[in-house]
Amino acid sequence: MKAGHKFLLGAALIVGSVAFLITEGVRETGVYFLTPSELAQKTAQDPTFVENVGFKVGAKVVPGSVRRDPSGRQIDFEVSDGIKTYPVTYKGLVPDTFTDANDIEVVVEGRLGRDGVIRATDVLAKCGSRYEAQFGSKKA
Repeated sequence: MKAGHKFLLGAALIVGSVAFLITEGVRETGVYFLTPSELAQKTAQDPTFVENVGFKVGAKVVPGSVRRDPSGRQIDFEVSDGIKTYPVTYKGLVPDTFTDANDIEVVVEGRLGRDGVIRATDVLAKCGSRYEAQFGSKKA
């Protein structure tokens, strides 16, 4: 075998190995980002999606649905996109921006249980794009 052919064969093996590692890494760490309606549609199409696939859901917290466990670090609430609503349970500390106010937007990462409850492993609350002063600003 000529040196040029050996080089091409070695290069092809290296490129193929790198491509395989990249695709496997993306497949293992890739996460679906869905709305509650899209999640409902996905689980209706593929029942194995429940409990088998991790995902992120972007939605608003349903006002009045937040229940905190005072003895532990568990919080239960509901998320909705206005069409579909899912209950969420999370054990851990939620961000300071997660309050009982209206119009809280969250991203919940976790898995959907067979009982229809999202078991969150992470909760991110959207931070307001601007914080307005409670009183008018003074110009010097």
